[in-house]
Amino acid sequence: TEQAVAVVGSIIGGVLLFVLIGITVYLLWKKFCHLLSYEKLTSPVKTTNANATFQDQSTSEIKLISTSRSRSVPFIIPPTLHGRDWINLTNEEQVQEQSDPYMSPQAGPRSSFHSLAGAYIVGTINPELYKFTEDKSETDFPEGNIGRLWFSIEYEHESERLLVSLIKVRKLQPPADSCSPFVKIYLLPDERSYLQSKTKRKTLNPQFDENFVFQVSSKTLLQRTLKFLVYHIDKQKKHHLLGQVIFPLKNETLTDDNKLVIWRDLEKENLEPPSDYGDIQFSLSYNDYLGRLTVVVLRARGLKLLEESHTASVYVKVSLMNHNKFIKSKKTAAVLGSSNPVYNETFSFKADQTELDTASLSLSVLQIIKGETTHLLGRVVVGPFMYTRGKELEHWNEMINKPKELVKRWHALCHGM
Repeated sequence: TEQAVAVVGSIIGGVLLFVLIGITVYLLWKKFCHLLSYEKLTSPVKTTNANATFQDQSTSEIKLISTSRSRSVPFIIPPTLHGRDWINLTNEEQVQEQSDPYMSPQAGPRSSFHSLAGAYIVGTINPELYKFTEDKSETDFPEGNIGRLWFSIEYEHESERLLVSLIKVRKLQPPADSCSPFVKIYLLPDERSYLQSKTKRKTLNPQFDENFVFQVSSKTLLQRTLKFLVYHIDKQKKHHLLGQVIFPLKNETLTDDNKLVIWRDLEKENLEPPSDYGDIQFSLSYNDYLGRLTVVVLRARGLKLLEESHTASVYVKVSLMNHNKFIKSKKTAAVLGSSNPVYNETFSFKADQTELDTASLSLSVLQIIKGETTHLLGRVVVGPFMYTRGKELEHWNEMINKPKELVKRWHALCHGM
């Protein structure tokens, strides 16, 4: 009996060992087949002898394209998409008109990229066609334009540095045929020092790409104004001013890593000598539909400040009058320490169209003395024939004749009004 049990146990052990070996062999065979299929899938598609010449030609063509560094990007059909209809896919540079481009190797060279084995190039894509279109307002030059300037600004709070990049100027209008421009950059109210660009020879569209740094405290940054003067040097080395750009910093949010790219049209500088009490520049506009009178106080120049000029705070008060009766007034922010302050502030007043014959605007330039009292530096009144004459009357009439347009002018300040 013991002998029979031993025989049965050995038979069962042998069967189990045989089954275990069989399972092991089966698993190794499956793994080997899987590796073989993966290797076969990733290997390049072999070509027949009939296509060998074509493959050599396609490889040489692709090499030629890559060595010439063409800007065109190949448009490729992957092997998995060869069964789809690509007849309507065309390109301006290479138009494919064959009836079945994916079935015939003559439709295009085969890709030499190992990762896209068996793919066909059916054309090219021009990246220039897919760029974002630039803002048309940047390239739309209105009639009478004397040039346009592009620049960028950035402020580093930790080092208290204002970074100004002068980019380019376009469409300059020089007094002569040739033009050799350069730019002076001021940080107002300091008009004694400036930074200057290089001179670009014989061009109306200079590309500068120059960087400038102004050291300015963060406390006074928003009270400062950038001033760009564009000059032309003639053959006699004389400088001719072509135009200027005035850009107050108070209306901008300047932070680290926030580089603002800005463009502005050049303006002609007022070449007339300043009047006895200085001059003020502002714009007028009237919207007859809304019954709204708009005043934009731009800047003043040549102001006769009191002795405390380094601590002088100057602001402009705009008052609407009707039959010499006060209706409403508004004030600009005060600008510190400048006889040529820049404001660029807009005010609106309600005024019915029937009131324009009896209404007037008074703009007074005032200096704050020691933070308490105010001193009148000058005043100008614009309005109808009832109150004004000359340039002030012309400015008012032009505003009425050009509704909804901003009419800009300089006016001399008077003291005894």
